[in-house]
Amino acid sequence: MRAKHEAKIVSAKAVPSLGKTTLPVFQPLENKKDSCGREFQLPRREERIFSERHLQCVWFDAELRPPNLVTAQGEAIEVESPGVWNLEAGPDFLGAALRLGPERRRVTGDVEIHIHPADWQAHGHSTEPRYDRVRFHVTFFPGIADLPPNVTHIALRDALAAQPRFAFESIDLTAYPYGVRSPAPPCGVALQNWTPDDREAWLASAGETRLRQRAERIARAIAKRGPDQVIYEEVMAALGYKQNQGAFRRLAEAVPLATLRAEANGQADIAYALLAGVAGLLPSQLAARMDEESRTFVRGLWDAWWKRRERFTGAILAADAWRLSGLRPLNHPLRRLAAAAVLFTAPRSLAEVWTELAAKFPNDCLAPAHAHLLAMRHPFWDYHLTLTGKRTAKPTALLGEARADAILINDFVPFLAAQHSRATFAPELLAQLPTEQDNAVLRETAFALFGRDAPNSLLRDGLRRQGLLHIFHTYCLNDRSRCATCPLPDMLQK
Repeated sequence: MRAKHEAKIVSAKAVPSLGKTTLPVFQPLENKKDSCGREFQLPRREERIFSERHLQCVWFDAELRPPNLVTAQGEAIEVESPGVWNLEAGPDFLGAALRLGPERRRVTGDVEIHIHPADWQAHGHSTEPRYDRVRFHVTFFPGIADLPPNVTHIALRDALAAQPRFAFESIDLTAYPYGVRSPAPPCGVALQNWTPDDREAWLASAGETRLRQRAERIARAIAKRGPDQVIYEEVMAALGYKQNQGAFRRLAEAVPLATLRAEANGQADIAYALLAGVAGLLPSQLAARMDEESRTFVRGLWDAWWKRRERFTGAILAADAWRLSGLRPLNHPLRRLAAAAVLFTAPRSLAEVWTELAAKFPNDCLAPAHAHLLAMRHPFWDYHLTLTGKRTAKPTALLGEARADAILINDFVPFLAAQHSRATFAPELLAQLPTEQDNAVLRETAFALFGRDAPNSLLRDGLRRQGLLHIFHTYCLNDRSRCATCPLPDMLQK
């Protein structure tokens, strides 16, 4: 254990102690004069050699994290799990588990890391829904923190100062979270003796299981609502991506496909006005930054929406249904709804197009289905990223390659399998399956199963990536014991 810690130290000689070099240093107040000769004092300038990322490394790494941590109320802390390092928007660590106090009561939830206690309010976390599951606010400095009542404050400064060999300078920030060797979870241990071929076959089997489950769910839905409506709902959810998947699905239920097509009568902008209106996303005023083309476009949308608004008043989504903070312009719902309007006002329904492509190209239908999704055009959104932005010189596709791939994987392929009495997949189709876009779930699951040295060849295959997602959603996502009672390791050892 000691050798592992020393491997992270840049120089084993003269490692500076926390008390000497790593505590914040404040410059004394300096007297200055303004242009009229009046003296005033500059505010103190804080200098520090660590950042929030350093604190994240300390919290994550058991060899850096001090053993004598206490809560702001003085209760002893035992960290069962620091949580999963979150590389996306939201809390820094997800699903941590701690034991608190002499009775060692177990508390689970997310962790947010800051330097100062006041940073929780300064960063506006109290009003962000994605921070609702935070149970621990970990800071460097102690002090009064205005936190929700169910959030425990933990300060690191004094506990770190008690560790004579600790130094922020010794932390290699580039090694976290995947470059640091940590004890393999039970499933990773069980897989260590498997051959590469067995690992690949196991992941591929898990991937096919995931696709089959989706196909069976789609088949059940089709039996109730018909293929056109079901594909409409599924593709709408995919257009919402993870931030607004639920809102897009509710919108597809509020404006059924048959209603959308009847109202639009083949006109994409009428469909767009209806979708954006029921979504509650049409701007109520013309912004000063809008150019004349944008103003004309928005006026036309309102002309179409006013005629229909009264009939859909009860279906309009609430403003808090949408998660818009931090979205890239290309992923904004207003732009994604334009893709939906074009796609679902075409002469033939998407379910009909997909069925025809599968019949015409039974062993190679993914390529034409992909091309069909990328062929959508819109006269306004092709040349605008936002309603208030300038017209772009070159067109930008309504749907990107990655989102088109996601629709093929999660909707097109399962839809084809759902046409059979037993959801089956043509081997040729599975061999051509696109790779799911790289994300934190894929990286974390691969890291847990195969460690940091997992071969790239294991993860480049589209079906095996589906296998990783199946493992995560079936086992990791539903496990609240931090692997202690997970059934997967026992299954792998049989």
